[in-house]
Amino acid sequence: MLEHALKGSKKYWGWIFSLSIIIVIGVFFYLKQFAFGLGITGLSRDVSWGFYIAQLTFLVGVAASGVMVVLPYYLHDYKQFGKLTILGEFLAIAAVAMCILFVFVDVGQPVRLMNILLYPSPSSILFWDTVVLSGYMLINIVISHVVLDSERKSIPPPKWIKPVIIISIPWAISIHTVTAFLYAGLAARPFWMTAVLAPRFLASAFSSGPALLLVLVFIIKRITKFDPGKEAVQKLALIITYAMAANIFFILMEFFTAFYSSIPEHIHHFQYLFFGLEGHTTLVPWMWASAILGVTSLVLLFIPKIRKNEDYLFIICVAIFISIWIDKGLGMVVTGFIPTPLGDVVDYWPTIPEALISLSIWAIGFFLITVFYKIALSVRKEVMT
Repeated sequence: MLEHALKGSKKYWGWIFSLSIIIVIGVFFYLKQFAFGLGITGLSRDVSWGFYIAQLTFLVGVAASGVMVVLPYYLHDYKQFGKLTILGEFLAIAAVAMCILFVFVDVGQPVRLMNILLYPSPSSILFWDTVVLSGYMLINIVISHVVLDSERKSIPPPKWIKPVIIISIPWAISIHTVTAFLYAGLAARPFWMTAVLAPRFLASAFSSGPALLLVLVFIIKRITKFDPGKEAVQKLALIITYAMAANIFFILMEFFTAFYSSIPEHIHHFQYLFFGLEGHTTLVPWMWASAILGVTSLVLLFIPKIRKNEDYLFIICVAIFISIWIDKGLGMVVTGFIPTPLGDVVDYWPTIPEALISLSIWAIGFFLITVFYKIALSVRKEVMT
């Protein structure tokens, strides 16, 4: 099936070439980071997790969101999601690959990653995060290959794949739950130490992931003859609506708990995010942009006439993706360190090399998505003809 990825139009190869250039630039800066160390980034003793880990956190959610099309199709026999399921699984594989790469560039010396495997520690949340992520990636690779191969041969998938698919559903939820536990278990970080963090992570994941999937579907629909069907698109839009409503609800609960309790250690983090703290306002405009985009998108999704218009829905999905990316990809991780346990406010912002390395990893992800989707759509076209 891989031969399908080696055939394409000039636009296809132009896109592949553009992504390759970004990847090469990122590799160049990573080699500089490898030689010099993490001092090339904006990280410091006070803010030891930054842009890399924030992208990991966001992308784990994108990977977990694949369950939103897998569960209805395989567990509830909702056949309208048939054309979307393989795309969701391929998106999950690419997202997990990016997660692993962000961990790879964050540890400084990549050899240290071997310690997780050579000296496993069941009491470490990081160890379990590694287990669930690698396991989820392997499960999705097996499912997507078997299902697509069966479709190519015009035969039903083997019976043994059904239990694997069912296992993938709770596994998808577990990868973001364990990631949330990684933060919530740190007692000295009040911003993360909340029981609602895991549900909040899942709600944001089930908004941003399907939103990205719909954006990709709309783009594919415009450049190819692929059509997932209006009913499938609208059902997924409805899922995004409910998930986004839950996400905003959880954020409001965090606000209420912090400000009504009047505990300074809880309030300061939210003050830093939305109002600035001691003159430090780096993230304020970003977080307000995230809030405005998120709330506006949710209001528009509740209006059926707007939600059913695919041009508007495309813009809304882009807005939701950007809103949640700002919240989790910029604000969530960094603000856990600001202010420090001693009350110091130390600003953090990714450096140019850090941003370019991150951009290259995103480019690798979209490279994988492009190749996977090219294979899937080519197989579908081959079967139909």
